[in-house]
Amino acid sequence: MRTTLITGATRGLGLETARRLAEAGHTVYLGARDARRGEEAARRIGARPLRLDVTSEDSVRAAAKLVQEEAGRLDVLVNNAGISGPATSAAEATADDLLTVYDTNVFGAVRVTHAFLPLLEAGEAPVVVNVSSGLGSLAVAADPPAHASSVPVWLPALSYGSSKAALNMVTVQYAHALPHIRINAVDPGLTATDFNGHAGNRTVAEGAEIIVLMATAGPDGLTGGYFSAAGPLPW
Repeated sequence: MRTTLITGATRGLGLETARRLAEAGHTVYLGARDARRGEEAARRIGARPLRLDVTSEDSVRAAAKLVQEEAGRLDVLVNNAGISGPATSAAEATADDLLTVYDTNVFGAVRVTHAFLPLLEAGEAPVVVNVSSGLGSLAVAADPPAHASSVPVWLPALSYGSSKAALNMVTVQYAHALPHIRINAVDPGLTATDFNGHAGNRTVAEGAEIIVLMATAGPDGLTGGYFSAAGPLPW
């Protein structure tokens, strides 16, 4: 039985991923900032609630301590927690806007990965999946029409897009430094969730497919990559 942690898992892609991995036999820790919502969501899908605010060092450390005491290891980490930030143009975006988004989307993933790394090292064929976005691709942003087959819907989003580009680099750096852990970034596509007012063109089940696929890859699976359900994405 594999032990799995998914951050930001009370709804949307995180909850669907947690549900599917729990059904597959994983012991799933469902990360949630709100303890009550986490308990309710975990109860519905047969997971274990874990109070976890990725923007708080104290919260992340406490969560890692609890998993250490209860499970002793971590086999799969899905860094799913993310925020979109304000819907402003590049000309209107401020450094504070970016800092807020980065604190969750980039620094949050680093906080969690760093705190849980000793548990991943104790895991069996450990895996890290960083939930990125096609909006984080520099190649796509430079010429969206030329890459429409990879990212059919491209939107200008300075704070969000740049945070996902940074998360992609974090993914590659970790993969180089930790070759014994499979670490990849994934793009679920524009999925209809609360995150975007259900404006996406993909269902939650479709969006979660690539996350689940990479989270359940075998010991010889790929690492240091950037993938959607259709295959590798251009950086």
